[in-house]
Amino acid sequence: MLKETFHVVRDLPRVRDIITILVRHGMGNLVQRLGLAKGIEKAGDLLHIPGNHEIEAVDPEVRMRRVLEELGPTFIKLGQVLATRVDMFPQEWIAEFEKLQSDAPATSFAELLPELQQALGCDPHTIFDELDPIPIGSASIAQVHRARLSSGEEVVLKIRRPGIIPKIEADLRVLRHIATLAEFEFPEMRRYQPGKIVDEFAKSLRRELNFLSEARNLERFTQNFTGNQEIEIPHVYKEWTSERLMVQSYIGGIPGNDLAAADAAGLDRKVLAARGANAVLKMILIDGYFHADPHPGNVKYLPGNRLAFLDFGMVGRLPHPRRDQIVDLLAALSQRDEHGILNVLLEWTGEAVVDEEKLAADIADFIFNYENLALKEIQFGALLNDIVTLSREHELMLPPDLTLLFKTLISLEGLGRQLDPDFQMVPHLTPFVKQVIIARYNPATVFKRGKDGVMEALHILAGVPRDIGKLVKQARRGNLRIDLDLKRLDHFGAQMTRSANRLTMGIVTGAMMIGSAIISTVQGGPTLLGLPVLGFLGFFIAFLITLWLVVAIWVSGKQEER
Repeated sequence: MLKETFHVVRDLPRVRDIITILVRHGMGNLVQRLGLAKGIEKAGDLLHIPGNHEIEAVDPEVRMRRVLEELGPTFIKLGQVLATRVDMFPQEWIAEFEKLQSDAPATSFAELLPELQQALGCDPHTIFDELDPIPIGSASIAQVHRARLSSGEEVVLKIRRPGIIPKIEADLRVLRHIATLAEFEFPEMRRYQPGKIVDEFAKSLRRELNFLSEARNLERFTQNFTGNQEIEIPHVYKEWTSERLMVQSYIGGIPGNDLAAADAAGLDRKVLAARGANAVLKMILIDGYFHADPHPGNVKYLPGNRLAFLDFGMVGRLPHPRRDQIVDLLAALSQRDEHGILNVLLEWTGEAVVDEEKLAADIADFIFNYENLALKEIQFGALLNDIVTLSREHELMLPPDLTLLFKTLISLEGLGRQLDPDFQMVPHLTPFVKQVIIARYNPATVFKRGKDGVMEALHILAGVPRDIGKLVKQARRGNLRIDLDLKRLDHFGAQMTRSANRLTMGIVTGAMMIGSAIISTVQGGPTLLGLPVLGFLGFFIAFLITLWLVVAIWVSGKQEER
């Protein structure tokens, strides 16, 4: 607690900046509900910023995007992550989050040089014959420069900006504090688990800050595409790569958003779209390890209708069970199988409470919208958006890896249509789905799955004597405890308690009336209305208790009727 308090005090200037920006963009109510302004008051930094009605007239999603842009790198990255949470935000919010860019003003090479020298452990000019001080890319976390090795190979240096770590760590602490406040102040947000989202975001951002993690991603993709002549992945020079510096081969070619240059170079857009889709679908369904941000800025077009993928800082992972679920969903969609879709959605939502009957009815309506469409006519991105909308309407939280996958597939279809207006995702998807299904029922796979199941069952059986022994020991020590969560029994117990209480009160009331009657026969002492005072009070209290019992029984009966 002392450490947390220290952090809060140390981060007060940053908290004040966040409050100022939020209020400036018409979000003072949010600040008040979170209690942030109160915390600043306690620190002696009360803010007095008048409201701006013109700003408040702007759509809230636009204002939030502007807030994130003004708050800087950490919050821009958070917005980019939230753009993948299509299960949490409606499309207009996702569209605004997608506008967030990590571009930042370039840092002078003189400021980067000490960072580069420390990362290499020597003077950079002893390794690189040429080192261009003008960056070819400038993002919030790193800056990219071209260079040439003494061997003549062209490379790019991705250099982490100096002093970025303390700033991001401070922002992450503040974000975690805001998430905790949000869970406490906004009960409707608890099901989204903002604290967990911030923790996952912090983990992802720290991986992105460590270029060794991105280097491992590059090596993994290079291995997965070994022998594929259509796709090129940059080569990493591990001898000079570290947490703060990544050295990789330079790939020329045409930027993915320069379609005019692609046409001028005689490239076939349809072939480029097909190869790009096949590459990403292979990553997802076959490798289980995919580039999670395949937008035009991360793609280059090469001679021979080849493609190069760049920037592997954000990747997604899909274990075999999740890939099987994706295939089951796609198969159910292709067969218009309502029960199959329902089963997959229920698997994804885990322990969430779901009105299965209503969900099944909504899935039937969803299927009906695609009933008369041929599979090749279905726009895959729109279909995924419909599934996500359905999940959001039923307050179903999709696992983070799935939301990232859906966002990747939607981006991929957008890239394909940019290259080829007639691009259809489904024809490219179908062969990979068939390949996964065939592999699933391959005799070797079935045998391995059966073997694993038998070994797991044997392991459980082998542990039964040990578990029984533990139970017996706990029983002997008096530590054995059995918890039953039976709602009907709880209700029955509550009814029994109420009945016993009423019976007790009835007995007490009867005894009080009998005692009062006896006292009333005693002569002498003070009287009230011709009765001894004690006897009168006894009758009066007994009357009140009787009246309370009658009202309680009547109210309880009405509640039971409901």
